[in-house]
Amino acid sequence: MSHKAIFFNFAHWGEEGKRFVEENDGLKTAGVEVAFVSAPLDATHIPADTNFNIAVVFIDSKVDGATIAALPNLKLIATLSTGFDHIDLETAVAKGITVSSVPSYGEQTVAEFAFALLLALTRKVCEARESLREGKFLMNDFEGTDLAGKTFGVVGTGRIGKHAVRMAKGFGMNVIAYDVYHDDAFAKEMGFPYVSLEELLAQSDVVSLHCPYLPSTHHLINAQNIGLIKKGAYLINTARGAVVETQAVVEALQRGLLSGAGLDVFEEESAMAVGDMSAVRELLTMPNVILTPHTGFNTRESSLRILDTTFGNIAAFTAGAPTNVVK
Repeated sequence: MSHKAIFFNFAHWGEEGKRFVEENDGLKTAGVEVAFVSAPLDATHIPADTNFNIAVVFIDSKVDGATIAALPNLKLIATLSTGFDHIDLETAVAKGITVSSVPSYGEQTVAEFAFALLLALTRKVCEARESLREGKFLMNDFEGTDLAGKTFGVVGTGRIGKHAVRMAKGFGMNVIAYDVYHDDAFAKEMGFPYVSLEELLAQSDVVSLHCPYLPSTHHLINAQNIGLIKKGAYLINTARGAVVETQAVVEALQRGLLSGAGLDVFEEESAMAVGDMSAVRELLTMPNVILTPHTGFNTRESSLRILDTTFGNIAAFTAGAPTNVVK
């Protein structure tokens, strides 16, 4: 059986990435023809030629029921991400379409970025940089906060969360964690307790989110519970935007409940990607807030790991033994 894979909106990987795909021996051996489409895959961007059975997508695609219905030959959706909330999994499964993901590619990459945001906030790096750009050398105006001795509250102790725990320990921080599933062996190894979400919010100097987006984690941090956060804490989100209710964070910052926030992901990313910043306009004006465009995963090393895993997923599917299947 012949296979054709379309890589949608592959601009992030550039020409080097395209060559990496085209020259991959695993795909060649599996007899997979590859092509590239500049737009993401969604119901408004269905290719004229639907004669392909593998769609390779990123989080900017929206593979909903209408999109799947328009692709009669589709047999595999390979997402270049760990998360899969941009795919209608129920419809895909009902139609016999396999969905594969990249469960592990950049645990340390994303965790490092969480600490990059945290350090930039606690040491007022952005403000100091702007001051110097304005010609002001003000050594005493940017007093920061040490991390050592502070309490780091990690929400989600999966692969990324575990790396965040290790990094926090390296900074000499106390760690507490919340997760529906407790990894007691890891907790014992690293010396931290699991607590309830309410306890974590009340005790943490830093709340760092590393949980997946699921119906159960929608607006996990919200207007009803954000008031429980320890006054002066920092909020870091490198997980998924909809884990946090944006307006609740805005109000917590305005009230001085939060000392700062570092947000790499947003519930409103689709609108922001086309220039509509209305949902985060207030946040953009706050000096104690750092917003970045979902770039926590983005290192050369992690990008290549994503591609390698995806190639393996495609080859395994063509061999009749799919790997990293989302269920």
